[in-house]
Amino acid sequence: MFELVAPYKPAGDQPQAIAKLTDGLLSGTKHQVLLGVTGSGKTFTIANVIRNMDKPTLVISHNKTLAAQLYAEFKGFFPKNAVEYFVSYFDYYQPEAYIPRTDTFIEKDSSRNEEIERLRLSAMSSLFSRRDVIVVASVSCIYGIGSREDYEAMVIPVRTGMELSREQFLTRLVDLLYDRNDIEFTRGQFRVRGDTVELRPAGREDGLRVEFFGEEIERLTRFEPLTGNKIEPLDAVTIFPAKQFVTTGDKLKRAILTIREELGERIAWFEKHGKLLEAQRIKQRTEYDLEMMEEMGVCSGIENYSRHIGGRAPGSQPCTLFDFFPPDYLLVIDESHATVPQIGGMFEGDRSRKTVLVDYGFRLPSALDNRPMNFLEFQSMQNQTIYASATPAAREIEWARQSAGMPASGTARSDDFSKRAVPEAGAPPGVTELVVRPTGLIDPKVTLKPLKGQIDDLIEECRKRADAKERVLVTTLTKRTAEELTDYLRDIGVNVRYLHSEIDAIERVEILRALRKGEFDVLVGINLLREGLDLPEVSLVAILDADKEGFLRSETSLIQTAGRAARHLNGEVILYADVMTNSIKKFLAVTERRRQKQIAYNKEHNITPRSVSRAVEESLATYESKRKEADAVLHDAGMDVDLTEMISELEDEMLAAANELKFEKAALLRDQIKELKRALDGTKPENKPKAVGYRKANQRRV
Repeated sequence: MFELVAPYKPAGDQPQAIAKLTDGLLSGTKHQVLLGVTGSGKTFTIANVIRNMDKPTLVISHNKTLAAQLYAEFKGFFPKNAVEYFVSYFDYYQPEAYIPRTDTFIEKDSSRNEEIERLRLSAMSSLFSRRDVIVVASVSCIYGIGSREDYEAMVIPVRTGMELSREQFLTRLVDLLYDRNDIEFTRGQFRVRGDTVELRPAGREDGLRVEFFGEEIERLTRFEPLTGNKIEPLDAVTIFPAKQFVTTGDKLKRAILTIREELGERIAWFEKHGKLLEAQRIKQRTEYDLEMMEEMGVCSGIENYSRHIGGRAPGSQPCTLFDFFPPDYLLVIDESHATVPQIGGMFEGDRSRKTVLVDYGFRLPSALDNRPMNFLEFQSMQNQTIYASATPAAREIEWARQSAGMPASGTARSDDFSKRAVPEAGAPPGVTELVVRPTGLIDPKVTLKPLKGQIDDLIEECRKRADAKERVLVTTLTKRTAEELTDYLRDIGVNVRYLHSEIDAIERVEILRALRKGEFDVLVGINLLREGLDLPEVSLVAILDADKEGFLRSETSLIQTAGRAARHLNGEVILYADVMTNSIKKFLAVTERRRQKQIAYNKEHNITPRSVSRAVEESLATYESKRKEADAVLHDAGMDVDLTEMISELEDEMLAAANELKFEKAALLRDQIKELKRALDGTKPENKPKAVGYRKANQRRV
């Protein structure tokens, strides 16, 4: 089913990794680990495994940005197959919550992204209609969605010559939560023109025209919604629901009865325990929701009644995206050392917030069943799984060992989310290494230097790299250290900036882009210089105070941070330390073993290493640069800046970025629009705390 399209063939360690993973899957192995170093081509390797296995595949990543990158890569590898994107459709989400200490109730507030909602519906539809499907998802895929059975029962299969009246068809569309709108024709809506019904399927970009002749469907046509031009005639098509949460009318009526029954029991419980305020509160809120459901078929927060609507037993497992996959699907967990713990932690965080709402009468106890899967439920839904990471955790390695037939070692429990990289002796059974890069690059060499005089030595190293037109990353342990070091280096003439969590998202992107362009030479940071940063120009990573054992100086953090220099031919890592900690020992052993294997492979195959080359992305132009440019042009013309027009242009850019799945850019543009609107209203911008060192740096730049 899957047709892989790529301008290159597997190279380096990729052929043996593809063969080993494929053989493991064919032999029925439940858990496998793909240990792929930075720049080794893990995505291309997984794409080849998917092609070999020919099974529907779910790929889970731990955040939207990385999921979007994977989606784009798989879309390029499989242009003729269904590659889908399934992440949270909220651009902004504030869940309802109650703070008893201050008697503060926070209403639910959210902003949905219609394009992402369309992509989610497209994923669900594809899983129903075909098997050549790859779904790239975030951890939101473990949250409850509508029942598969209800979703399947609601679909409308139509074909030419089918006996179906226009009125029956329109009734079915309304049942599928499509809205009639004869003026504005958007997704999830339909319009009627005589014996012709046109609709915009919720999960697709095109439109569908259904023409009737009496009690029969005469013609089906796919068309372009904007122009109305015909794209192609169709013999048959399946129309899927317009929303994820759909149910039949009978189920909704039954749900209303069971909700009333639970409400009565809850009111009686509160009154018995003398909680009259809570009894009155739950009565008013629930009866309002029931009235809305009876009149409109929906209410705000209807997902909190999902257990009643789905007819599930209390405490039962929610219906999730996993239920839409066939039993033989393949599961890939990307950056598993971060994704698996995130999956394990979702349930308790959600439950603790909702328990307070239930205890104080804001929600019925059944709201607790509107939840993500807990970790044991997730494991029960797992089929054959590949964990991909440069630093897999001990728990994942233990699963892979046992799947390979090895006895339990006792080093990691199923609920142990501690992080520990692969032992330095080599890959254990069940672990496939992807160490040799197609580019021939070897892991950066590691140099240990004493803490005494580390700043003076760092200055000398930075100047050497700057003279060679190369970039440097410096990691510290605290924000204050990062700020003070940045100020000190700048005062002695080093072209430097820093990056940490107090800098907003748009400026972070611009700082990284400026580093790649060579606008400055040294970037100082803390933990932001790890997973997800692709900076081919960086040749040196300097880790200050490397012997301070802890999260920021653990084996996993050292390996991930060192990987930032792995894309440069002259890559080097300097550890400033006086004590050889266990983390440093393991890091050095792993690095040395990988370097020896990479060097031997290059020598055997006569490969000359080459640096990774990647174009610098288009600038996420900040409001300041646009404002200055506009000011200059308009000043020359003797005009004032039209903020309203600028806001309109930025809003167009924001929507375009969201449609192209550039969510970080869209979020940054949204922040700029807010600042402009405040300027237009004459109000002052929000006071955001900024570090003293950063303010000084800005003053010097100005």
